[in-house]
Amino acid sequence: MYQLLKEAGIKRPVAGNQDGSYVTLKSNFALIFGVIQLCSGSGTVFLDQAYWQRAIASRRTTAVRAYILGGLAWFAIPFGFSTTLGLSAVALADHPGFPTYPNPLSASQITAGLASPFAASALLGKGGAVALLIVLFMAVTSCASAELIAVSSVLTFDIYKTYVKPNASPNQLIFISHAMICVFGLTMSAFACIWQAIGIDLGWLFLVMGLLIGGAVFPAAFAITWRGQTRAGAISGAVTGLAAGLVAWLVTAKQYYGTLTIATTGNEYPTLAGNLAAIMTGLIVTYVVSIAKPAPFDWEVTRNMNAIASISSTTTTIVNGDDISSGKHDLPTVQDEEKQAREDRLLEEEPSKLRSAFKLAVIASFLLTFIMDFLIPIPMFLSHYIFSQGFFTAWVIISFVWVFCSAAISTVLPLVESATFFKEFFMEVRSPKKRVER
Repeated sequence: MYQLLKEAGIKRPVAGNQDGSYVTLKSNFALIFGVIQLCSGSGTVFLDQAYWQRAIASRRTTAVRAYILGGLAWFAIPFGFSTTLGLSAVALADHPGFPTYPNPLSASQITAGLASPFAASALLGKGGAVALLIVLFMAVTSCASAELIAVSSVLTFDIYKTYVKPNASPNQLIFISHAMICVFGLTMSAFACIWQAIGIDLGWLFLVMGLLIGGAVFPAAFAITWRGQTRAGAISGAVTGLAAGLVAWLVTAKQYYGTLTIATTGNEYPTLAGNLAAIMTGLIVTYVVSIAKPAPFDWEVTRNMNAIASISSTTTTIVNGDDISSGKHDLPTVQDEEKQAREDRLLEEEPSKLRSAFKLAVIASFLLTFIMDFLIPIPMFLSHYIFSQGFFTAWVIISFVWVFCSAAISTVLPLVESATFFKEFFMEVRSPKKRVER
């Protein structure tokens, strides 16, 4: 594969790469893409309601560790896909079995996300295409389901219950939440059809997304990290950030290419300008407005939103309307749940005990960001290094190890952590004496 990539670099050199090579991190447009990814990635995390719901619902004592492991596991997706299927699409472009042979992949096919399925098809035939289709289907349905629930919750509780019908009953809220899932599902489908009809592909959406949402990144981040941010500062920062991003994006496209089309507005320089303008303007405006008219926020307001209810010392099971003592307090799983519930109550009463988790989150975030975004890529970019065959082999091995570790975190670790529960559950099912008589 290394030899095929070297040949591809000679036949189809990459503009902006060191010697046109495909096996180097000295890539001018990759650097631009990386900056855009940082802006848009920050937006998709800080402004994704699904992330907020998971974080808020998570147990305080384990949430930080879970998010760190989740982030490391997620990185296997771009790392593994780009190293395997991405480079395979380049290396196999001259093979008769490649779908576009004898022509290389076009720019439109690449931005439409067809490089991976073409490579999978060339490597494994129809089976490879089907396997990738299954992976994509699972990824899309998982993401879509999370967003459906997240948006439904916002529309139901933050809009309907807050402004439309504050005294809504639980049954009414359930009905509205189900209706909102249908509404948002149809909305997503409609937008997907519109994008497809007018020629907007995944590449264009990815590059433009950051400038549309980047202005709200720092206002959203400050909402939970800086008590000095005011309501006016948050709103003005998000709105002016969006305006600045749109202006910088369109003006740069017009100045560089002389016309505004889907092709010109989806190029690297206009989207880079828009992303940077949006996220930096949002930061500056929200800070200046908040400092100009300070109104420090009282964190006790948020701490009292969902105060933990007192838990009864006895656990009961309802059977046909009767309360029956469960009598399962001697089980390790029940004892562990009660212990963690007590820890949660103590943390609610003394937020200072969360400081160790906060320190771990800060250290891990800055350390991983520094390593992934600066320590590894920047020296290799500045040195104009082209991978040797040995270095390339090590790179591939590391990507494979990372993918398998990610799989273990996602599939094996949950089973290991739940082993005690499954053992007790099996014993309960097998022991008829412990079943509740109906």
